[in-house]
Amino acid sequence: MNVETTLKKSKEELIEKLKQPELITGSEILLRSLLLEGVECVFGYPGGAVLYIYDAMHGFSDFNHLLTRHEQGAIHAADGYARSTGKVGVCIATSGPGATNLVTGIATAYMDSVPLVVITGNVATTAIGTDAFQEADITGITMPITKHSYLVRDVNDLARTIHEAFHIANTGRKGPVLIDIPKDVSAHKTIFAPVTEEVNIRGYHPTFNPNKLQVDKLLKAIEEAEQPLIIAGGGVVYANAAEQLLEFVNKTRIPVTTTLLGLSGFPSGHDLWLGMPGMHGTYAANTAIQNADLLISIGARFDDRVTMSLDGFAPNAKKVAHIDVDPAEIGKNIKTDIPVVGDVLAVLEYANTKATKAPCEDWIRTVQDNAKNFPLRYIDSEDELKPQFVVELINDTTNGEAIITTDVGQHQMWAAQYYKFKHPRSFVSSGGLGTMGFGFPSAIGAQLGNPDKTVVSINGDGGMQMCAQELAICAINNIPVKIVIINNQVLGMVRQWQEIIYDARYSHIDLAGSPDFVKLAEAYGVKGLRATNKEQARDAWEEALNTPGPVVVEFVVRKHENVYPMVTAGTTLSDMIMGDSI
Repeated sequence: MNVETTLKKSKEELIEKLKQPELITGSEILLRSLLLEGVECVFGYPGGAVLYIYDAMHGFSDFNHLLTRHEQGAIHAADGYARSTGKVGVCIATSGPGATNLVTGIATAYMDSVPLVVITGNVATTAIGTDAFQEADITGITMPITKHSYLVRDVNDLARTIHEAFHIANTGRKGPVLIDIPKDVSAHKTIFAPVTEEVNIRGYHPTFNPNKLQVDKLLKAIEEAEQPLIIAGGGVVYANAAEQLLEFVNKTRIPVTTTLLGLSGFPSGHDLWLGMPGMHGTYAANTAIQNADLLISIGARFDDRVTMSLDGFAPNAKKVAHIDVDPAEIGKNIKTDIPVVGDVLAVLEYANTKATKAPCEDWIRTVQDNAKNFPLRYIDSEDELKPQFVVELINDTTNGEAIITTDVGQHQMWAAQYYKFKHPRSFVSSGGLGTMGFGFPSAIGAQLGNPDKTVVSINGDGGMQMCAQELAICAINNIPVKIVIINNQVLGMVRQWQEIIYDARYSHIDLAGSPDFVKLAEAYGVKGLRATNKEQARDAWEEALNTPGPVVVEFVVRKHENVYPMVTAGTTLSDMIMGDSI
């Protein structure tokens, strides 16, 4: 019997054991239910209200828990795990400040439609509403930023609640679901019976299969379009529809631009890929949007960083088609002529049975000429280390095969521009909320979910200081994330805005006094390296890749480097500032 067969048999035996009816506590019900939902690892931080739950973990070797150093680190790690694997991420925290420390991470996942089950403890049911020690109404606090939330008052409801939560989090437009468990509920006992029936929640029946007549309308519009364009978003990635999108594009020969969260949903080496659109989008992508006669949004929600000024967005589009699993997004920002509600995978599978080539040969030549004549560029330097060079170095040495996580700011945009993604779920970044401190912890989750892949976390010197304490768990658990710090000694994106929009009135963006990141890494037991020029950069990065464990590499770059192209707020995609990119 080989190892794979042995592991499969062992897992099946565990599942059968977990399913056996038994008088157990709410805490044990929680752990069993999570394992039966297929949870591989829970990220968390203990406290008084969840002590029964953590006591149930003691000696439970089949239950994997990673102790982070901050609750925000736990939820960002769960988020990175979910985005990179397509599975539901799970985190746990205690009541009061433990729960409120999760709020930013919940909002991050909600904005980007990431499936999480967030478990919090609460004071005993008899103390709720009395302002007890570490009491907080976390279901009320997070109501606007969760798909749904539960306050479990009866241990007999716990198994069903957990089963429902996973269903809600991972169906329709995915997102975070919160389960708040009072301390006495986690201690009470009942007969555990696993929930096996299909979830049927009144009022929650997301549309999966599209109206085929609407898809047929879209295909008819493609047959008549001379300048069609696809904007592919994160919905393509989350629906596991990258393969179907590629087939659709190959059949229709429609050019494609991918949003920030859509990156990795379409291969960057394809001859019809134009790059990312929007505020820091490519000339080819933004110009194509402004000149398209048919605009097809697939799993993208027309957010403001893509559209910029709505009044001047896609002025030549005779028709706009929008494919989305969430009907609330269709027509919300942009008037839609062909609405298609449904799962992106199901829509494209049906569309591919009928799709034909669009009559747009001249258009293809035009957009390809724009991509060739106006590529992303920067003025290189032998004296100073440029951040764009660093991202290119990472891309070339990993051959575009790594999972890249980023924090938020200039380095995020450079990573989006200069790393060439080949595979879906290989780009993990906070899009809608723009959460600093997200990049490094999310890489930990991505690495645990993808142990055989290289995971590179690209951070700024600002965001890294919001989560640096998680270096401890990389060292203790030998999690081999390669942690890149693009150190320009300032809050780079804020500085860029202040330079361009606020007439160089620089206000509170100087990060002088930041730690020596090499020494900081070493203090946690992680190898630390630094580079200030190209030769050092190549040598340090090669050493990092050849080191089996975690490594921090600090790249000291030019302070006044800007991200170009750029479209400023209140202007249109036609008003790109090219800067020194040409």
